[in-house]
Amino acid sequence: MTPVRCAIYTRKSSDEGLEQDFNSLDAQREACAAYIRSQASQGWLEIATRYDDGGVSGGTLERPALRRLLADVTAGHVDTIVVYKVDRLSRSLFDFAKLVEAFEKANASFVSITQALNTTSSMGRLTLNMLLSFAQFEREVTAERIRDKLAASKAKGMWMGGVAPLGYKPDGRTLAVVEEHAALVRHVFERYLALGSVRQLEAELRGQGIFVPSRVTATGRAIGNVAFARSTLYLMLKRVTYAGYIAHRDKRYPGNHPAIVDHATFERAQTLLETNKQGATRKREPRVALLAGKIFDSTGEPLIPTHATKTQSTSSGTKVTRYHYYVSRKLHQKRSDTGVRVPAREIEQLVAEQIARLFDDPVRLLGEARLSVPLDRYSDVRHRCAELAARQRQRRQDALAIVRKICVAEDAVTITCCAAMIAAALELTCDHLPRHTIKLDRSVRLTRSGGSIRLTEDAACSATVPDPSLVRLLRLARRWWSELRQGQLDITRLAERENVSATYLTRVVRLAFLSPLVADAILTGRQRVGVTGKKLTVDTPPVASWRNQERILLAAH
Repeated sequence: MTPVRCAIYTRKSSDEGLEQDFNSLDAQREACAAYIRSQASQGWLEIATRYDDGGVSGGTLERPALRRLLADVTAGHVDTIVVYKVDRLSRSLFDFAKLVEAFEKANASFVSITQALNTTSSMGRLTLNMLLSFAQFEREVTAERIRDKLAASKAKGMWMGGVAPLGYKPDGRTLAVVEEHAALVRHVFERYLALGSVRQLEAELRGQGIFVPSRVTATGRAIGNVAFARSTLYLMLKRVTYAGYIAHRDKRYPGNHPAIVDHATFERAQTLLETNKQGATRKREPRVALLAGKIFDSTGEPLIPTHATKTQSTSSGTKVTRYHYYVSRKLHQKRSDTGVRVPAREIEQLVAEQIARLFDDPVRLLGEARLSVPLDRYSDVRHRCAELAARQRQRRQDALAIVRKICVAEDAVTITCCAAMIAAALELTCDHLPRHTIKLDRSVRLTRSGGSIRLTEDAACSATVPDPSLVRLLRLARRWWSELRQGQLDITRLAERENVSATYLTRVVRLAFLSPLVADAILTGRQRVGVTGKKLTVDTPPVASWRNQERILLAAH
């Protein structure tokens, strides 16, 4: 008699009770082993290898024990697969068809000990398909019940598990606020509305050394203690949980947990995110001359927008670049040889930044515009100023509507703003005459380059975003000097360890002796324009005097 090698396969969908001495898998195996012994007269023999999948759904074939069983069947080590029920093998009709195909290729069969099936006849195959259809139906109905219960619970504002957002901790079916982390969440929303850019927010947090706080999940997994990535910040700013809601699919419901961010702040952040949204489907809009009709030279001659085109041949084809300018009307019409030609992007950026700085200081703005604010509206006006400052830095045309006139002279740019328009932007009443204006002066240099005049900010102008390379050099300098001062390493050995030259290391270490005011300015992006890593380490190393360092490297106020 030819022996029939029988493999017993057992499965349980959940891991509940598997820690018991005699669990569901043991019960299935015992029943299958008894059936194999009853077929001993037919030559059936149980093989010693165990194929047990505990806590794995029958809706997938990605099960460790099942994969090992299929490998042994393909290798010809198994003749018959014995299961307690057909749904232990699979609950999916499609997956079961693939299993049967694999068994037939290896000349193997399967047996369900509680269901009399004979797949050699058409009626047996019909019965098998019906059983599998009901097993799949039961699985799908169970999944639907779970989804419906989840949706109903979230509609009541319940927290249904998972990793709690930063600022919260699970508290039953709701969330409790972790105030230390909640303060960081509020700071992220406040700075995003002030900066208007997730990229700038990421750079600022990195420059200030602010990291994602370390936490431990309910399963014991440690998370956090890393720098804020741009994707993390996007998820935080879009998470409706912070506004007191529970999200389910594309809907949100009032939650039972307290909000960390007030509703108005959250909605302003969503509006700004939607405004800054970029993608491949976004059409490129034609460039708008933001200052057209408002910009004049020192003689009162209006500057009109124009552009020059430069064509370059590259390996991929012809590249056409447009350079936009504001040019004195007489010069553009060739009725005069004198006039002003300034690059459009540079002058627009300068104007937007100066107005944004005005809105960065609400007290100064309200004083110069002679606007009165009720006490109950001051907080709202402060948030509105931060939002308008962000819109100015994005060079939005509607935000620049408060500009009445811009005068470009040889050594300065004067910006005249309408106080009445500022009041309208802040939604305040203006009691004084609409002719009242605010003037902003900025020192610049108009340097002649060929036939055109270039706009260059005076050295007193400062940067607005920390320079990542400068911040990195400053950190390297502090770290390397802290190791050198201990006396255990000299410059040569330290340079070999860091895989840099001794000359480079010496130049960088000098930055550890910068004035505290200069170091703070570098970390916050307030150093003079033109101060770069190359300038500090190669071109003109810092002088020893802190006072001279501050005079040379800091922006004048």
